[in-house]
Amino acid sequence: MLSFLNDSMSGATSRFITYELGRDNLKRLNQVFSTSLIIHIFIALLVFFVAETIGLWFLENKLIIPDHRMISARFVFHLSVISMMIGIIQVPYNAVIISHEKMDVYAYVGILNIFLRLLIVYMLVIGNYDKLIFYAVLQFIVSIIIILIYRMYCFKKYPETHFKFIIKKEYIYPMLNFSGWDLYGNASVMARTQGVNMLINVFFGPMLNAASGIASQVQGAVMGLANNLVTATRPQIVKLYAIGEYGSMIKLFRDSLKLSYMLLALMSIPLMCEMNFILHLWLGTVPEYAVIFGRYTLLFNFFANMSLLLACIIHATGKIKRISFINGSLYLMVIPFSFICYKLGANPEVAYIFNVIAVLFGMLSNAWTVHLYIPEFSFKKYVYNDFMRMIILMIITYYIVLNFIKFMDESFIRFVFTFFISASIILITGYLFLLSKDLKRSLYRQIRMKLKIWN
Repeated sequence: MLSFLNDSMSGATSRFITYELGRDNLKRLNQVFSTSLIIHIFIALLVFFVAETIGLWFLENKLIIPDHRMISARFVFHLSVISMMIGIIQVPYNAVIISHEKMDVYAYVGILNIFLRLLIVYMLVIGNYDKLIFYAVLQFIVSIIIILIYRMYCFKKYPETHFKFIIKKEYIYPMLNFSGWDLYGNASVMARTQGVNMLINVFFGPMLNAASGIASQVQGAVMGLANNLVTATRPQIVKLYAIGEYGSMIKLFRDSLKLSYMLLALMSIPLMCEMNFILHLWLGTVPEYAVIFGRYTLLFNFFANMSLLLACIIHATGKIKRISFINGSLYLMVIPFSFICYKLGANPEVAYIFNVIAVLFGMLSNAWTVHLYIPEFSFKKYVYNDFMRMIILMIITYYIVLNFIKFMDESFIRFVFTFFISASIILITGYLFLLSKDLKRSLYRQIRMKLKIWN
């Protein structure tokens, strides 16, 4: 729950470091880094205090946990707090790597991270211990290994990460102002996510929490792919804004939006059509409502990804008060609306429907905010040429695929067929109706270069 603090400062740190990098000022870059690291150390201590007081009280008095598992739950909680503190202090180092666009480093360390976590799964199978505690300890060790790798790489490659005890007021106020408003938005996301989980726990019991958790894992796995593209795009957007290249920035945004839509659609549409089969293959016994929750979270991803890319432009301007307030308020409204509907006897998926509605309106609000801050960005062009086209193509693809497979029984062969049909439609329609001529030429050149390398 407390990760929203980390997310807020991460956005501020990344924005200010990337902005100074775009202006090519090494001295100011080091000052921004050192100042942000001091702020993060303070936040880590604040998190420790809040978590070990209010958080511990909530764990022991409000959450539904069997008595015989409370000792394990406490241990995992304390270890999670320590992990969180270390992760918070690591944020400025990660921001430097992203700002320098060293995505290959993220790729290699990410592969190592996945391998180590697969090793955890194997050790859980063969280990004869309390599996919850054992799992938490292994996750903690892996997190420390990954953090140390990033930190050593930064210290060796980037002189601006050599810490100096510098507290510059000219950086502290803008960073805290930025992160303060971002904090409201991120706290609202946290409150909505955890609030919905708690409402489901209270009204429907722990079994539906399991279904919600499964849906969240599906959502995170798919959204993670699109987030990689956003992570690669964000530094370029900030740098282009820093040097006043607004036309190039908007073009980069639109190209990234279309590519991320196609990437999301390639994964999401087959999963939406075959959610029941995939969950049965994965889990064996599928919790009730897991399929429905999973489909709504995948739909949520489409609008969330668009909103995230628009937010990259707004973050580049440093003026995030408007979008944080509007989006945060929309997300918070999900909780009381869901509570009222549950009290009236509504089905569990109501909260997920409200989530989709909230993120849709938030995305449109972000687009209008970009238009207000950067007049070169056309709200009308975005809605009709980008947003509406993508939604129409997504709906058409989904229903074509459903009509193709409705006469086939669920099986692995049908899943492969579903993926092939949906991928063909998405790639063809995306190429014909979404991609710009410049982007088509660029992709064509990239494919030719790859083919030459392979030959």
